[in-house]
Amino acid sequence: MRRPVRGAARLVSGAGLTAALLLPTAVPAHAAPPPGMPAADGKGQQLPAMPSAFDPEADDVTCTPASKEKAEKHDWSRQRLDLDRLRVHGTGAGVTVALIDTGVATGAAGLDGRVSARGAAADDCVGHGTFLAGLIAGTGGASPRLAGVAPGAKILALRGTDERGTASADLVVRALREATEARAGVIAVAVALPRRDAALTRAVAEARRAGAVVVAAATPDPPSRGGTDDIPSRTYWPAGEPGVLSVADMLPGGTRPKGALPTGGIDLAAPGAGVVSGGPRGKGHYLGGGASVATAYTAGAAAVVRAAHPDDSADAVTRRLTATAYPADIPQLDPYAAVTTVLGDAAASTGADERAADPVTVRDTASADRATGRAGLLVLVGSAAVLAVLWAGFAFSRARARGWRPAQAGPAARE
Repeated sequence: MRRPVRGAARLVSGAGLTAALLLPTAVPAHAAPPPGMPAADGKGQQLPAMPSAFDPEADDVTCTPASKEKAEKHDWSRQRLDLDRLRVHGTGAGVTVALIDTGVATGAAGLDGRVSARGAAADDCVGHGTFLAGLIAGTGGASPRLAGVAPGAKILALRGTDERGTASADLVVRALREATEARAGVIAVAVALPRRDAALTRAVAEARRAGAVVVAAATPDPPSRGGTDDIPSRTYWPAGEPGVLSVADMLPGGTRPKGALPTGGIDLAAPGAGVVSGGPRGKGHYLGGGASVATAYTAGAAAVVRAAHPDDSADAVTRRLTATAYPADIPQLDPYAAVTTVLGDAAASTGADERAADPVTVRDTASADRATGRAGLLVLVGSAAVLAVLWAGFAFSRARARGWRPAQAGPAARE
């Protein structure tokens, strides 16, 4: 009669031991970031993708159609940047952000009446520039929770590309000079060029001397076809120019997206995958990503800082953005801290041109830290429960073996 009891006890103990071994690994697994760029915005919202450019070799192209889908939820990037709290302290009112990309549709939802465009920049066939403008200064239209970082700012739309989205140094130089003449407080260059150009260097220097904060994409957006594994690390321009804030994209977990072009000299990382914004036509939403998206978010943050600290120079604004960033291999943009932190002399003396050397990944941050803390608590509680099960199984088997008689205390008790 004892063999079945011992077998049952071993079964209970074995199950408890298995649970004890699996629990520490099973709980934190839910906190791990999803690998690669998500197919949606991280909350299951399936939206059409916003291209950054069209195929330059195609015989004919059709402009990006109006999206028929609308985002129903707050996307991860706005939560990560804590925009609801940021807007209590500023919206970028009174600041003009010059956006150099594919142009901006002046009548787009959430941007109507707040965008001025030079020449062909009012025609955005690709739609990418309008998408970025929504991240910088859009009101969200009928979806206010999808507003940009600085909904009180103005947008000056400038073309740094042709009508298909292919960038050129000549167009970027012309756009930089127009932004400088317009006295834009922030200049966002969403394109990245593979070669340094003397005229481009001069145009950037002129913009900085005029007092503009220049923010630029650390890399071009990844090509739509082919991999990036064989592409060597290199510096792109104008992000590599002295004094320019070079910005890279990151995933919800803090790492750079799989397939992101390698580069060094990055100053900040900002959300750049599965991000929701509007387009030039219709009232629907799209998903976008890349260093250009991260640049738009950073430019919006710079506008809010400029409005909140109007006496700060452009270099001081740049230092504020980098000094208050979340510490990681590549510091992560924190607009709320940039606006509200009182900087000391140590932070003020930090050079904006100091750049991280050859970063590969960005450390996980707040959400993962909270998840890890919860996982640790669950592990402790679960381990205690497992030990209780093991002890109960052992006590049960011993009691059955004694025929439910009380345990003998020692030799004196047996006499």
